[in-house]
Formats: sequence, structure tokens, C-alpha cells
Amino acid sequence: MSWTVEQPGVTLAAFVKARADVPNSVAKRHIESGKVFVDGACVTKVDHRLAAGQEVELRMAAPKPFDATKEGVLVYDDAHVVVIDKPVNVNSVPYGDERSGTAMDLIRGAWRRQGKQATAVPLHVVHRIDRATSGLLMFAKTKAAELGLAAQLRDHSIERTYRCVAHGRVESRRIESYLVADRGDGFRGSTRSIEQGKRAVTHVTAERALRGATLCSVRLETGKTHQIRIHLAEAGHPLVGETVYIRDFEEAGGKLIPSPRLLLHAATLGFVHPVTGARVELSSELPSDFTAVVQRLS
Repeated sequence: MSWTVEQPGVTLAAFVKARADVPNSVAKRHIESGKVFVDGACVTKVDHRLAAGQEVELRMAAPKPFDATKEGVLVYDDAHVVVIDKPVNVNSVPYGDERSGTAMDLIRGAWRRQGKQATAVPLHVVHRIDRATSGLLMFAKTKAAELGLAAQLRDHSIERTYRCVAHGRVESRRIESYLVADRGDGFRGSTRSIEQGKRAVTHVTAERALRGATLCSVRLETGKTHQIRIHLAEAGHPLVGETVYIRDFEEAGGKLIPSPRLLLHAATLGFVHPVTGARVELSSELPSDFTAVVQRLS
């Protein structure tokens, strides 16, 4: 069964309840068990807000979705370094009241399933990616590795490439600004005061034009909090699925493209192994909920 959303803002649970003519508890169970798809992507949040024109499908035969709180995909793991392919909506490290269900927990869970002593090995934070961002995330397992990787981050020799979808027609360019935690309105952003901000450099390559958006590859020269999201938003091209850096775009009359997630994925990671000296090159494919939106806009 499938339906087209006519009234924007309705929750997924309310929509399924009304269209499938089932009790609210049944609608929620269908959603949480991975039976409901929005524009081809499985959505398990019952309070997800729908936009007009989106296609909602109920697939009773769909298998139970991947549970990011119980599984973790380790793409690299040796005595000194571990890299996980972090799912979307998982914190890199404990934050605020959310002390569990982090990428660190996913790594330890994967070790337990391998029969390893998961709590015996320390995990040193090297870098982070946003909760809303999926993709490659690295931790050090020894102090020597932590120091070596930190040095590479400082001299910008670690190669990090992200893929994203941004609103509008994006041109390939280099973006440089100085970022502050509060630009004066409570949001992170760029400042004209070099003394107050931290230098941030982003290299954007336009890959493919989509309907109302552009698929891009982005290389980080520096790695500041929300750097890609801020730089593209300030350039007039907020990411599709963005919920924070959208005020200027909306005030200018821009129309946001609906998406069940932020379309930002840490796709490649390259570094010199801090102990062996070997070159390590890793990559991660775009997840299905990302590609579903790209296909819809193609």
C-alpha cells in the first residue's frame, strides 16, 4: 500500500493510522518494525514530520531494519587504530544525557560479538562526526596512536572526504572563513574578527546536478564543528535535511527539500598509520536512506 502526502507537517504515525485505517498502536508498531518507507527510505521514527508530495509506503513483508544500537560495522581494526562506519543518529561519544548508544558502544559491541574483551581496550577520541552525519569515524587504541593521529590532524595531512547534497546549483569552490561558537544569535557561524574565530577551509566539488540540489564531494582541510554545514549554508546552499543552519535560506525565500535525514556522509579516510608508517585508505558507500533521496531528486 502506498499514499501521497497532501497535508505537510503531519506525523508519520498519524498518517499511517489514517490511511491504513489501523489503531494508533498498530501504526506505531509498523513504523518501529521497519515496515514504513518514505520516498523509498525506511523511517522508524513515529514522530517524523512529513512534507507535501512525499510518498509513504507500507511494506508488510519488509525485514526488520538494521539496529544501529546493537550492531556496528568495523572497517579497520588493529592493535592501535579502529575505524567504524557510524550509522546516522548515533553520537560519536557520550553527550549530554545520552551516555550510551554511542559509536564507542557500537565498537565494543562488535568486539564482544567477536569474543574479545571489549572493556579491556581503551578508546581514545581522535576526531568526531556529527550525530546527524554517517560514515567513517576513527579512534586510537593506544596512547602512541592517539598522539600520532593528533599530530596528523594538526598538520592537516589526514585526508577526509565527505559526500553531501546541498540545495541549489552549487559551483566547485574553496571556502575559507573564521568560525565562532556563537555568531551573535546563538548559532555557530563565521565571523569577520580573525582574533575571535578559528580558521576553517573547505574544498567543495560539484559532482552532479539534481532537481533543486547538487550532489557534492567535500574535502576538509581543517575540521571544525559543523564546518561543512555552516560553510555551505552561508554560501546559500544548506544541506538537504538540515534543521539548524536554514534561517537565512528560508528568509531569502528558499524552499527546503524534504529528507528523512541530513544528507552528509563521511565517505573516505586516509592517514599514515601512526605506528607502522603504512598508508591506510578507507572508504564507505552511501547508505540506502541517503541514496533514496538522491534517486528521488535525479
